[in-house]
Amino acid sequence: MPDKDSILDIALKNAFQHGGKADPGTVLSRYLASNPEERKNAGSLLPLIEEIVREVNSLGVVEITDRVSKAHPELVNVEKKVQEHVLPDLKDVKGKVVMRLAPSPSGPLHLGHTRMAFLNDEYVRRYGGKLILRIEDTNPANIEPAAYDMIPGDLEMLGVKVHEIVIQSSRLAIYYREAESLIKGGHMYACTCKREDAKRLKLEMKACPHREQPLETNLDIFNSMRDGKLEPGSASLVVRTSLDDPNPSLRDWIAFRIPAARHPIAGDDFHLFPTMNFSVAVDDHFLGLTHVIRGRDQLNNTYRQRFIFDYNGWKVPFYFHYGMISYPGSLLKTSLMKKGIREGKFSGWDDVRLLTVRALLRRGYRKETFRKYWIDSGLRDVDATFSWEIFNSINKGFIDSDARRLFFVKDPHQITISEAPDIESSIPFHPSRPELGARRYSVKAGSSVYITTEDWLSISDGETVRLKDLCNVTRVDGRLTYSKAQDLSRKGRIIHWAPEKSIGFTVVKPDGTIDSGLLEPEGMDVEGEVQMERYGYVNSFPREGTGYFTHR
Repeated sequence: MPDKDSILDIALKNAFQHGGKADPGTVLSRYLASNPEERKNAGSLLPLIEEIVREVNSLGVVEITDRVSKAHPELVNVEKKVQEHVLPDLKDVKGKVVMRLAPSPSGPLHLGHTRMAFLNDEYVRRYGGKLILRIEDTNPANIEPAAYDMIPGDLEMLGVKVHEIVIQSSRLAIYYREAESLIKGGHMYACTCKREDAKRLKLEMKACPHREQPLETNLDIFNSMRDGKLEPGSASLVVRTSLDDPNPSLRDWIAFRIPAARHPIAGDDFHLFPTMNFSVAVDDHFLGLTHVIRGRDQLNNTYRQRFIFDYNGWKVPFYFHYGMISYPGSLLKTSLMKKGIREGKFSGWDDVRLLTVRALLRRGYRKETFRKYWIDSGLRDVDATFSWEIFNSINKGFIDSDARRLFFVKDPHQITISEAPDIESSIPFHPSRPELGARRYSVKAGSSVYITTEDWLSISDGETVRLKDLCNVTRVDGRLTYSKAQDLSRKGRIIHWAPEKSIGFTVVKPDGTIDSGLLEPEGMDVEGEVQMERYGYVNSFPREGTGYFTHR
């Protein structure tokens, strides 16, 4: 017969060594190493081990550490060398730095944006200086007006300190001035070719027929574009580069165009808008940027922007291009999120099915989790995949010590414990923090309690299980009977329960599905992050009867 106490001990030690998460396969192999006679029963052992591991993993890091410290103080007291994750120093730092965050106002910030937010914020904190939030809104067709307020709000919720906010559409006069200067310097010309013709000529390394037209013609067309005298798409301003550059994207590139969409901020007063590469180069100079860190997908843009710096004789900031992060199976395109919201698929930008900052905070992720994840990930030029396992483990470390424990009975099944006396139950809010107090319930003889239907169906006839911090019960002939063995310290299967006056409660999960059930009465006074025992961490709003699942 398998030694459940030994399996539990192995699972607790394994979870302690791996951030609160034991692995069934590892536990099985270690159990068999100590009990070789059980190898012939390995197949039947695994379901039991998986059940015990689930129980252990639901305890949380604090309780696991507490249990292991009592049974194996030598493990906890061993001094561990902890590697401190620190971002590498920036190159070419001379005093304070000026850095920037440069999102497009197509929607609020999402998980992908948090990387650039925290990396920039950390360096400004290290060296001192200024972090500029530059909202790059020179593409009128891609603007969500509410984003002008949502983006600064997201950064504030994340604890990222912004020293100055710059909105590009308010700087159009600066871009016009610099465009005129480049035209007069022979570095930019006006093109009225059809878009497909200009693209074909560039690919063929041939000059646009307008490339060598007189300065006066270029200025006249520029003025007509600026003054709204030309139709959208009928002309563009092009930066003159090398037509035989081996990289086609660096050959004469468009710096200004006349969009068809009306700008929600600039309105009808402005008709000509710079492309991102022109406005970014101008702003990086005039805002005094010293260092720019961004993804490798921006390399070609960096090369394009370098032309503007070189033509003007400006000092180029230090650029570092970090590797790209992939988010498998995740929706991070704000255009698709916006479409889903408009079609009613999502309730709003904070719908927990989305990976916006406000949705993730609503689910219960701490702002500190984002910062630690990206700093631990480092500033590297290699591509990587985002790890939810690591992200959740970091978050668990932040929330576990404060999260009160509660009982949530999903899909409840009502039972009456036969032959039970009046029972007084005292259940600590936290196993390692007695100062948080306890929930106390009186279960009168003949009254009912609730357990999950899954637990009810899993109890075999004759099996004794423990209703946590209440009593032991034995299933006899399809009912639960008060057990004669009431030693609550004995090892055995433990299930949670809810008293009669529990409240209806729903948990919204990240995929949009909902678990319905009952929340114990004492949970009505606990708002925020809690651990629903044997279920997971939930950001609870009991007055609304709703919680949002964070992770296990």
